[in-house]
Amino acid sequence: MLEPPESDLLRDPESYARLLERVHDAVLTGLPTPRSPRSVISESWQRSLAAQVDPDEGEAPLIVEQAELNDLRAEHPLAAVLPVLRETLVSIADDAEHMMIVTDADGLILWREGATGVLLSADRVTLTEGTRWSEEAIGTNAMGTSLATGCPVQIYSAEHLVRRYHTWTCAAAPVRDPDTGALVGSIDVSGPLRTVHPAMLALVTATAQLAEGRLRAQLAVRDEKTRRANMRHLTALRGRPGALLSAGGRVLATESCLLPSTVEVRRGGGTVTLPDGRIATVDPLDEGYLLRVATAGSAPRRKLTLEYLTDGAGSTTVDSRDIPFTLRHAELLTLLALHPRGLSAEQLALQLYGEAGNPVTVRAEIHRLRTQLGTGVVQTRPYRLAADIDADFLRVQTAIRQANAHAATRSFHGPLLADSEAPAILQERESLTVQVRQLALNSADPDTLWSFWETSCGADDLEVLDALCAALSRTDPRLAVARAHRTRLL
Repeated sequence: MLEPPESDLLRDPESYARLLERVHDAVLTGLPTPRSPRSVISESWQRSLAAQVDPDEGEAPLIVEQAELNDLRAEHPLAAVLPVLRETLVSIADDAEHMMIVTDADGLILWREGATGVLLSADRVTLTEGTRWSEEAIGTNAMGTSLATGCPVQIYSAEHLVRRYHTWTCAAAPVRDPDTGALVGSIDVSGPLRTVHPAMLALVTATAQLAEGRLRAQLAVRDEKTRRANMRHLTALRGRPGALLSAGGRVLATESCLLPSTVEVRRGGGTVTLPDGRIATVDPLDEGYLLRVATAGSAPRRKLTLEYLTDGAGSTTVDSRDIPFTLRHAELLTLLALHPRGLSAEQLALQLYGEAGNPVTVRAEIHRLRTQLGTGVVQTRPYRLAADIDADFLRVQTAIRQANAHAATRSFHGPLLADSEAPAILQERESLTVQVRQLALNSADPDTLWSFWETSCGADDLEVLDALCAALSRTDPRLAVARAHRTRLL
């Protein structure tokens, strides 16, 4: 990721800001630009505009009032490292006429400290505690963009999508939970453009790493306390295979067995299937869990059903239970189903995001997906599906290989994940649609052609309509419908 030329920025920040303003106006109006925005900015603008953020009227929404904010702060993991953040950033922010901001994983500002004059200026543009600064809420900004990308970022002047923030500059870095790898928030330094310095990005990045280091140290202390409190349960197994687990499923101690570093557990415990097929029972303790490995037997494989060939939202089902899912999770499941041998985080990032993909973002999404689906569905190293899979797009693939037009159109009800823009999904969507269309045309079968024509992919396809009208008999009532639609198209 290329940063803007430091010499231009430091030599004359105001002139550089005017250049960025011209770039901003040109991009939003579709005119030729004096220079291209950085790729991280261009991609963030696209995401922000897709979320319908208004560049002219946008304002960070107030989400939480002060009374509720105090409770959120007390419960947040970064509260434990706030003294470190203050020691590292607040004095520097005061001297540089900046302020330190700490958000949660959704971009909600929990803490804000720094120079009084800057705080007053921030009040006038709702850069205040209790407001949300995700990209979806307020567009491109360092806090929201660092959370969206999982990477540190510095935003200068008119690189903010919303115009009212063009007199500001900010640098932010995400912070991750050392236990799960999930984002817990971001650390930001913001201030007026005239005080900008590129070193701020390195400073907040180092501070975020320091915060993560403190969180890891605190986690190690908690793990040791959990081990000491619960070793008697492991000893009571008397040599039978088992383990002590943290509340998140990390293996803290083992007895007579080899285990992965983390075991998927559900709240309240229950039966789990280990990666090698063994069955284990997970019993909740006061802190963490006791895992007992069965000496024989294997659990039945789970059943994963994916119906993603549709103009609607589609469905994801595990063992006949509907699972709420996001488009990103559907994309991940599709790619893993298409690659039964598995994919690494780097490969998934490339297929989901292209060259700008970040494996760290993928790992966090996979973690959330595995938590939602439960044990025995998604395995790691590499990421792969361990369940029995029934996917409409796989059924269509099989029918295409067998040149079975009837079977292909029976499962093809629309484009694959119609809203997805992931490069690999786009390619698979186009390939499936083109091949099913050709099978239907080659078949000259009225039922097969009708099935394809009823989908959004075939509804306005004149060649398909012509073939359908030719295949239908004069007495078939569908002929009048097809001819009427053909007339409307012409």
